[in-house]
Formats: sequence, C-alpha cells, structure tokens
Amino acid sequence: MVESNNRAKILKISPWVLFGFTLIVLLIVTWRSPLYKFIDPEKFNSTRIDQSVVIEKIQKVAKLVTSEVTLRDVMIYENTWYGSTKRSLVVVTGKVLAGINLESGTSVNIDENSKKITISLPEATILSTEITDIKTYDEQNGLWNPFKPDDKDKIFQLGREKINNTAKELSLTKSAQQNVNELLESMFNTNGYTVEIIYNSPPLLKG
Repeated sequence: MVESNNRAKILKISPWVLFGFTLIVLLIVTWRSPLYKFIDPEKFNSTRIDQSVVIEKIQKVAKLVTSEVTLRDVMIYENTWYGSTKRSLVVVTGKVLAGINLESGTSVNIDENSKKITISLPEATILSTEITDIKTYDEQNGLWNPFKPDDKDKIFQLGREKINNTAKELSLTKSAQQNVNELLESMFNTNGYTVEIIYNSPPLLKG
C-alpha cells in the first residue's frame, strides 16, 4: 500500500503544467494548419500614420533643412548730387537663413486606401539676413558732395539687398525644398506610403 501511494504522488501533474503543455500543442497545430495561410503577417507589422505624426515629422524636417549660409559680395556705391559724384568700393559680408516658415500654412491629407500622403507647404524663402561686416575702399568724394554719416546707412541697406540677391541667384530656397522632399519621402516610403509635396506661393500683398 505504501508503494502504491508513492507512485500516485509521482504521477500527479500540476494543472498549470498541463495547461501550459496544452497551449503549446495548440500553437504548434495552428502554425502547421492550412488556416494559417489565410493570416496576413503584414497586417500585424503594418504601421498606420495619422495627421499628427506627419505634422510632427514636417516640423523636425523644417528645422533640419533651415540652413545658414555666409556670403560675401562686392559692389560699387555711387551718389550724385548736382553733378558731383562720390563713390567707393564696398565689400559686404552677411549671413542668410533660408528655409520654410510653417506658420504661413501647412495642410496634410492621408488616403489610407491608396497609401498616399499629400502635404501642402509654403515655398521656401529667405527667413533672415544679417550683415556681419562692411568695408569700404577707395572712397572718392565729390567736389561738393563729400561722404557723410548717412552714407553708411545707405551702404548698409544696399549691402543687405546685394546679399539677398546673391542668395536668390544661388537658389538657396530651391535647395531647401529639395532637401525637404528627400527627407519626407525617405521617412514615409519605408512604411509603404507615397508622398506628394505641393508648394504654395505666398499670397500677394494688397496695396
């Protein structure tokens, strides 16, 4: 009788162990079952993108592509007063900040059926221009038109316009937009989406 009881205790299996064993068997059967073929694994790995996610990424990209460029240019300053001309050679250096001002208007449309994201952004512009240095050479005073303190203000304003025009000639804004396109496309294409980016011209100012 004692040996019989000992055998019974040895063969006794915990309900939790039995439950775990049964669960493992069911998983193996399900995996090998033809029904598993009807399960699309991509549905479990797919990522749904909503508007807030797109806006967040746009904000990060806009900061990344905002670039500061130092430019230097040369110009001739001339001023004529009653036939008397003063002139000088001016070398102007400035920092130009180019990028996209998201406050000018941004919209996002997501089509889940076609997996297409349409993003509307304002055109890239020159956000700011800072003149860091101006040097004048070979100043020539007019006979009755000498250089005065207010000439410095005029030279500063003309230097600012010169740096802005140089930045436009170098197509800094177009480069910024191209960088935005590449970054946004690389961000969302990995999730199976296609991206279309539309740039809107700034509204005309009413006179």
